Amino acid sequence: QEGIKLPSEFLLQGLPMESERKNLSFALFLVMYVTTVLGNLLIIFLIRLDSQLHTPMYLFLSSLSFSDLCFSSVTMPKLLQNRQSQVPSISYIGCLTQMYFFMLFGDLESFLLVAIAYDRYVAICFPLHYTAIMSPKLPLSLVALSWVLTTLDALLHTLLMARLCFCAGNVIPHFFCDMSALLKLSCSDTQVNELVILIMGGLILVIPFLLIILSYARIVLSILKVPSARGIYKAFSTCGSRLAVVSLFYGTVIGLYLCPSTDNPTLKEMVMAMMYAMVTPMLNPFIYSLRNRDMKGALGKVFFKKKTSFSV
Repeated sequence: QEGIKLPSEFLLQGLPMESERKNLSFALFLVMYVTTVLGNLLIIFLIRLDSQLHTPMYLFLSSLSFSDLCFSSVTMPKLLQNRQSQVPSISYIGCLTQMYFFMLFGDLESFLLVAIAYDRYVAICFPLHYTAIMSPKLPLSLVALSWVLTTLDALLHTLLMARLCFCAGNVIPHFFCDMSALLKLSCSDTQVNELVILIMGGLILVIPFLLIILSYARIVLSILKVPSARGIYKAFSTCGSRLAVVSLFYGTVIGLYLCPSTDNPTLKEMVMAMMYAMVTPMLNPFIYSLRNRDMKGALGKVFFKKKTSFSV
């Protein structure tokens, strides 16, 4: 029984792909990961360096960049290693550890996206009260609360998974230790796990998603009250791109965990997981930060300083 309960390792089946395309997929995933790492590190570096960016919004953005960097690093290095490996294995402890950190940074992303939307809502709809509402303590408290809640949620899911027996094989039809894929391998009663996924998913995914939609809807309505061609274009450009990325993240996560399919279309599930685990962390720096005028200014200052130092 103990041997069944604690398998020594799992085999990550990964994406079903012909051998001649493995090198191409490895190169593609490597480029995506390097882009994610460099983009998010650049944002953290610029916000840290420029004192003008030490505001509530950029605290949330730097936290989001750190979360994206870690979220991507939970799965991508192992995926890249397995693309080059004959036996893509992961230890039992390693699998639970990966699941824990995947849940932690995935949940953290959800809370930070809500904080960013709320910050923009206050800044645009209540500009005169922004400083009073977003006092220095509130942003720090929101970030700290996000870390506490996500740590507890990830720990809860991991502990519930650790109590299960696995006797339906050790091959995970996924590129990482996905919670749903692991539950399908278990021969224990998983009703408690599934109930917790449903309840916590509603609290951590559905409610934040609705709050973000509501915030951006209020922002658009507020801007339309004072119509100007430039203002309307900027509003729809900013809100549209952010909502597209938010919808990609929440839509795929909610579809996978709260509305799972019964016919087990593994490839579809893996592609959806790639959307929120790989694509959104890569896109967020460009959508939220690098299009920003202040961020462009900070980037220009850094390069201008370097040029002047070299010329001197």
